[in-house]
Amino acid sequence: MKNLLTVREAVESDVKTIFRLLEIYAAKAIVLSRSEEDIRFYLGNFVVAEIDGVVRGCAAVRDFGNDLLEVRSLVVEPGFQGKGIGRAMIEAIIAGLKIRRNHWRLFTLTYQVEFFKALGFAIVDRTLFPEKIWSDCSKCPKQACCDETAMLVEYDTRL
Repeated sequence: MKNLLTVREAVESDVKTIFRLLEIYAAKAIVLSRSEEDIRFYLGNFVVAEIDGVVRGCAAVRDFGNDLLEVRSLVVEPGFQGKGIGRAMIEAIIAGLKIRRNHWRLFTLTYQVEFFKALGFAIVDRTLFPEKIWSDCSKCPKQACCDETAMLVEYDTRL
């Protein structure tokens, strides 16, 4: 098959590839750098996207509790962007959340506003996520002049 796109949960053999993909964008200050040890420790939070069996993208979800989750470490290998890989990973994450939870709020801090809008996210104030600010933003070199946009999508079957 040619150009078969699949999204799956990450496994141990994906760690080095995830690290390599993240480092491409961490070097450009687009995502935060993560060590191989950190990726391995949180491997259960990652999905990877493959084209014809080769990993070309990754994304992770962090659970802050109280039904608040964050999409993080979302990257697609250069040369493979614009092929639906990022969308497929976010759609897979959302589909999994809908199966496992009746209510959730999924947010991201991003430079790709139109991408996330097309997936149902809305722009919100980043101060809605103090958990994120205290855990990650406090370590970010851009903290005082953050140029990312906070976005959120919510799901609730209880209404």
